[in-house]
Amino acid sequence: MISMTMSLPTHIPVLLSEAVDGLQARSGGYFIDCTVGLGGHSAAILERISPDGKLLGIDSDPEAIKVARAKLRDYSEAVTLVNDNFTNLDAICNKLNFHPVDGILFDLGVSSMQLDTAQRGFSFQHDAPLDMRFDPQQELTACDIVNTFSEQELACIIQEYGEEHRYRRIAQNIVQSRPITSTSQLAQIVEQVLGRQHTRIHPAT
Repeated sequence: MISMTMSLPTHIPVLLSEAVDGLQARSGGYFIDCTVGLGGHSAAILERISPDGKLLGIDSDPEAIKVARAKLRDYSEAVTLVNDNFTNLDAICNKLNFHPVDGILFDLGVSSMQLDTAQRGFSFQHDAPLDMRFDPQQELTACDIVNTFSEQELACIIQEYGEEHRYRRIAQNIVQSRPITSTSQLAQIVEQVLGRQHTRIHPAT
């Protein structure tokens, strides 16, 4: 968890200026940041659209919303932050009457804040419980998936999202190694199948 009494986490988004330029953010515009994260993109957009523009920021991670709210406090009249999944974008915009919209930004992926917080279970650099939930209110965790999904279901997930051609062997090894409760344990199971490569990148990455 993040204590708001501490200094705020900082992160400069990659290609920040290019992303905001691509949105053609301008004064008075209405824009949406669907993955607000630590507020880096949102802050840059708000600088461009002030004083009359509005920004809607969405993130499924409540900790990210807390950090973004503190970071964007100088723009409190212009920004609305919502803890939700961007898959519900239409419903969110309709509820808030946030339209018409001039531009929408998606910066997909895991943030450094999530990777660096061991108890979130996103990284095997720390031996932590398998969690990997962006939204802690979600019931299904990574631990649930690796311990209850069928071998075929796991194989499909690894093939589609991991793009690993040895997906069947990895899924089989996961099922045979149950119960699996930690990030390092899962990483070792993957490494048993793929082996250690002559590279700095861990095979479970």
